[in-house]
Amino acid sequence: MRSTRAVFVALMAICVSLTTFFAASSASAATVRYAALGDSYSSGVGAGSYTSESGGCKRSTNAYPYLWKNAHAPSAFAFVACSGARTGDVINNQLSVLDAGTTLVSISIGGNDAGFASTMQTCVLDSDSACLNAVASAKSYATSTLPGLLDNVYSQIRAKAPNARVVVLGYPHLYKIGGSCIFGIGDAKRSAINSAADVLDDVIAKRAANAGFSFGDVRGAFTGHEICASGTVWLNSTTWPIDESYHPRAAGQSGGYLQVFSAQV
Repeated sequence: MRSTRAVFVALMAICVSLTTFFAASSASAATVRYAALGDSYSSGVGAGSYTSESGGCKRSTNAYPYLWKNAHAPSAFAFVACSGARTGDVINNQLSVLDAGTTLVSISIGGNDAGFASTMQTCVLDSDSACLNAVASAKSYATSTLPGLLDNVYSQIRAKAPNARVVVLGYPHLYKIGGSCIFGIGDAKRSAINSAADVLDDVIAKRAANAGFSFGDVRGAFTGHEICASGTVWLNSTTWPIDESYHPRAAGQSGGYLQVFSAQV
């Protein structure tokens, strides 16, 4: 009889603990005020299902901020990431959604400042040497000019949202080297483009750390899912509309960016 009672008491204690845990988790989610800033990798260009209000910013319901919002039901959600955004666009057009009540911020920024789009255009249309020169210029900009621009953005985010956890997301390798592609650019160009992503991510990670922010490195998550990979590819190659080229598909947003972001929150 005592043994049965002891088991009953223990089971009741477990039930109470679980109830308390799930209630606390729900309450915690309900107090989150989330703002999603940044460029096309955060707005979800390439993932389809764009919201009508976003216009040329192409904010997708398949983008990681929207998916996280759907899963966690924060008390407030401001999705202002925009296709083509540079650091100056974040400062001028996006920071107004932040305030002292903001508790979570995500951002990807810096690729457009470093000339990602024009570099890709050169690499796709021109010679190997032209591509390598364009990549070298992008790397130089990333190491010399971009750090100061990022510092300015990050300091203004902290000033506007002093109580927020800020997660900075990086950029993936676009190509699987030695992969399954028969057509398109060669591995010399592909390697150069990937190396530019490495330089960009290293710069962003360092500036984010200096600002006291978390950095979400998506390169590992996208490994095996790059363009030319033999498995499920998470990135668009050259496609139409042309601005969706070299951006994550819906699977890249959910399997890559969302998973990395969620691990940092």
